[in-house]
Amino acid sequence: MNTVRPDAAVGDGLAAWIAPGRTAVLIVDMQVDFASPQGLLGRYGVDMAGVEPALAAAERLAESARAAGVPVLFVGLFTTPETDSPAWNERMRRRGGDPEVDAALCRAGQVGSDFYGPKPAPGEPVVAKTRYSGFVGTDLDARLRALGVDTLVVAGLTTECCVDSTVRDAFDLDYHVFVAADACAAYEADLHAASLKVMALNSAILTDTAAVADAWKGAA
Repeated sequence: MNTVRPDAAVGDGLAAWIAPGRTAVLIVDMQVDFASPQGLLGRYGVDMAGVEPALAAAERLAESARAAGVPVLFVGLFTTPETDSPAWNERMRRRGGDPEVDAALCRAGQVGSDFYGPKPAPGEPVVAKTRYSGFVGTDLDARLRALGVDTLVVAGLTTECCVDSTVRDAFDLDYHVFVAADACAAYEADLHAASLKVMALNSAILTDTAAVADAWKGAA
């Protein structure tokens, strides 16, 4: 996996590409139902061991961003029966699932939708979504434009689903997208690796939290 280090070239490396003033951090779907053994997926028996290091890395990423004056935005899934997708529910039914149960992830106002691991600091924006991508049906793009942002460093869960969907939409909206690979996770290692490879091929540049922190040291 190729990742970008902060010393690619003077004036044309990671430090310039993700400079504070043009960059925001997006932390996607690091919530109880997706990340905690006590969340809905954990209670279903999904192994969260691969998620834990990504949570810690995302916390370091948020701390580095705050120290450098880089905005941190939290994007989360907050569902209600009224906003559930009929297409999602029918797909679940056709695969032998029960939409009444399987669609009830991250219900708004319930513990399962709480952020887990990195949490928003006072005043940090929270963007509530009801689909995979953080840009679908939300004001995320408008918030970023208002901040003067043209570059994103993305972390979150899961790599092949909501991270990938958000990254693709960001790239299609003409953002420069960097993925902090160690601050993302999937429940299966091969899915995580394959998704990183696809994003690196099509829509993002891969980096890691240590390289990002080094790039922002001068601004901290």
